[in-house]
Parts: sequence; structure tokens; C-alpha cells
Amino acid sequence: MLRTAAILGLLAAIGPFAVDMYLPAFPAIEKGLGTSVSSAQMTLTVYFIAFGIAQLFYGPFSDQVGRKPPLYLGLAIFAIGTIGCALSPTIEWLLVSRFIQGIGGAVVMVVPRAIIRDMYTGPQATRLMAMVMLVISVSPMLAPLAGSWLILIADWRAIFWVLFAAALIGIVITGYMQPETLEKHHRVPVNVRTLFRGCRILLTDPTFMGVTFIGGFGMASFFVFVANASFIYTGQFGLSATQFSLAFAVNAIGFFATSQLAAGLGEKFGMERVVSLAVLGFAGFSLLLVALTYAGFGSLLVTISFLFLANACLGFVIPTTMVIALDNHGDIAGLASSLGGTLQMLAGGLFIVVMGPFFDGTTFPMVVAIALCAIASTILTWRILPNTKSTQGERT
Repeated sequence: MLRTAAILGLLAAIGPFAVDMYLPAFPAIEKGLGTSVSSAQMTLTVYFIAFGIAQLFYGPFSDQVGRKPPLYLGLAIFAIGTIGCALSPTIEWLLVSRFIQGIGGAVVMVVPRAIIRDMYTGPQATRLMAMVMLVISVSPMLAPLAGSWLILIADWRAIFWVLFAAALIGIVITGYMQPETLEKHHRVPVNVRTLFRGCRILLTDPTFMGVTFIGGFGMASFFVFVANASFIYTGQFGLSATQFSLAFAVNAIGFFATSQLAAGLGEKFGMERVVSLAVLGFAGFSLLLVALTYAGFGSLLVTISFLFLANACLGFVIPTTMVIALDNHGDIAGLASSLGGTLQMLAGGLFIVVMGPFFDGTTFPMVVAIALCAIASTILTWRILPNTKSTQGERT
């Protein structure tokens, strides 16, 4: 399991790296391309939207041809988009290239989750998912630091050349280290009829839809933070690019640390109960941060501390809801993974678009948006999880 977690984690980390590494470059991109703050943020939004939409393709494709061919295709598209980003002469060029990059990067969200479902269900799948996330945790902890370092010795374009190298490494890992996990007799021919039938099954399954959006609103809160953190930490709080990277890493540590405990607590208390309590914690810390910020106590230390606690609660929520969503759909795991990922990414991307006019480079609009995500997750948890009973064990 450790070897599998390391391989899948390295592949899955490529997508987050494309976000986390260039966050410190937002001000440099704004200045270098002569654009605005909102346009720089839009490069993140278009990536998320493309990342979400493209997942609808990779899941069914992997159910039909196996897990490895989509990885080759997606990573190649990601590499092409990354070259375009590095060579962008204008913000419009960068937006198009980021969209292409997102189309390719989506594969590392879908296929690793489907591979996990090929091998395990229940708490064992949660354990492997958490181990994969531990590997992915390198991204928010080290990628911003690497990005800020590259900006100091080169410029923001160097970040994309590093991402291009990461895509090539991913292709090599897929070819030589990741075995095929979907046997030929388990593959599902994809046509319009089977695709619509599978989507109908998933879209009418209240458990799948409910837990997908419970985790999805949690992820949306991450998107809100990612889209605003560099401007708030460097603008309102006056941090340097390196200091911002360290502050960003602190907020990520809580999530990835608690995600390692999710499987054990799920086995002991039940995965649904763990999610329910963690969502309440997420809502409680988020709302308290809103109150403190509104009252004038939203210092850098307070902001980092409460975001750390809120994200720690999400460490229990997100990997566990991913597993619950796929547990009862092993025969269409690729489609379920892609549809769930698409719904989550689109929800997050659209939430940023809707809240965008309210973001002004200060803390309060950001923490209010995060609290709204927490409230939405809490409402869904109350309505969905009492009627949910997840399966356990290995795939038979």
C-alpha cells in the first residue's frame, strides 16, 4: 500500500502543483503582463473550470480502456498547456494556456481515485486515500516556497518550465511504476447510452450527490482561500513572497495531518459520524473567525490559527466523503470519480466567480465566503448522512 500511495500521490500532486507553485507569482504576473488583480485571479478560475469539465471525459475513458492510457493523454495535454503558459506574451494567451493546462491536469484527479476504488473500499480505501493526500501535501507546503524562490532567481515563467518537467516525470512514472489496475473483463464500453445510464444512476443517488457536495463545498473553501491568500497576506498583512509561502503552508499542514487519522477513526466510530462531527467543527471555526474579523480582531495570527483549525476539520471530511461517494459504484468507478470531481470543481470555480465582486484584497470577504461553504456543508450533512451506510473491505 505504501508504494501505491507514493506513486499515486506523486501523480496526483501534479495538479495541485500547477496551482500552489504559482500563487506567489500573482503580483509578478499582474505587473509583468500589465494586467489587473481580477485578471490574475481569473487564470486560477479558468484552470479550475477546465479541470472540472475535463474530468467528465477521463473517467468514462478510463472505464473503457484502462487507467494508464488516460494518464498518458492528460499529462501530454498538461505539458503542452504548460509550455503555452511559459511563453505567454499577454494575459489572454496565459488564460487560454491555463485552460489547456487544466484540461490535461484533470486526469490526475480522476484516475488515481478510480485506481484506489479498483483496489479497495471502505476504511481501507480511506486509508490509502489519506496516504495519497500525505504525498500531495508536499505541494501546499513546498510548492509556494519553490515558486517564490524561482521568482527571486529568475521570473514567474520559470515556474511553468518546472511544471513542464513535472509532467514529463509523471509520464515516466505512469509508464514504468504504475501497473494497470482495471482488468479487461471489468472494462465498460462507453457509448452515449451507457454514459447517460451511468450518469442517471449517479445523479439520482442521494448519497453520491450529497457526500460529493459535502466534500465539494469544503474544497470550494480551499479555492476561495487560494484565490485570495497571496493578495491578502502580501497586501493587507505586508508579508514577503517567502513569508506568504510559509503562512500558506501552515494552513495546509492541519488538513493533511488530520487526513491521516480519518481511516482509523472511521473504522472505530463509522465514517459518517466522523464526517458529521468534522463538518460541525469546520462550521464552528469558520463562523468564529468571521465574528472575530468583523469585531476588529482579525490579525494575521488569528486568521492563520482559525484557518488552520478549520482546515484540520476538512482533513477528516474530504478523503472520507470521496470514498463514501464511490463505495457503491465500483462498476462505474471512473465515471463516478469524474462526475463527482467535475461537480466539486465547478462548484468551487463558480463560487469564486459569484463571490469575486466582493473580494477586495482584505480578510473579511474571504472568511465570509469560507463560512458560507461551511454552512452549506453542514446543511447537507444533516440531511444526507443519517440515511447513509457505507460499505467496508476490499473489492471482491
